[in-house]
Amino acid sequence: MFSVSTSIIGIYLALANPALLERRMKVGPAAETRPVQKIIIAVSFAVFCLMLIVSVLDHRFGWSHVPTWLSVVGNALVAVGLMIDLRVFRENSYGASTIEKMEGQKVIATGPSALVRHPMYVGVLIMVLGTPLALGSRWGLILAIATIPILALRILDKERMLRDELEGYQAYARDVRYRLLPGIW
Repeated sequence: MFSVSTSIIGIYLALANPALLERRMKVGPAAETRPVQKIIIAVSFAVFCLMLIVSVLDHRFGWSHVPTWLSVVGNALVAVGLMIDLRVFRENSYGASTIEKMEGQKVIATGPSALVRHPMYVGVLIMVLGTPLALGSRWGLILAIATIPILALRILDKERMLRDELEGYQAYARDVRYRLLPGIW
């Protein structure tokens, strides 16, 4: 499901927005320009990889049982999360993998960004929470949940940069109150 969904996104970006695809391919701690983001991304990659390893071992050795229907739900969550990201990319061509202000960047307040300030991370969160279930692991879900505070730190630092560097972001943040989950945060 992950491979199919990411392939759809890659093909769409290659055809519709090659510049965004290029920015999306610049990923990882070394690609980040902000020191705190280098740390956050390194930790998040490590936790995600550990989640995958634990999930695979859990399924292989039967440490927990995930019914087939819940594994199907996990696969659906992976696809839904990635399709939310695709929807964000269609609306916001500044959605790079790294935290930095782009030349000519402006605030996008339409589409999913009219609901929450960081809709791409909503998609990431849904995908991450679905992954261990798709792999048949309840233990992996614990590590998936551990990514939530890491994601929150990334968002908070990103907002600091956007408030300082992106004209109109403070007004946007007043209008769209929630960062990730409407009514919660």
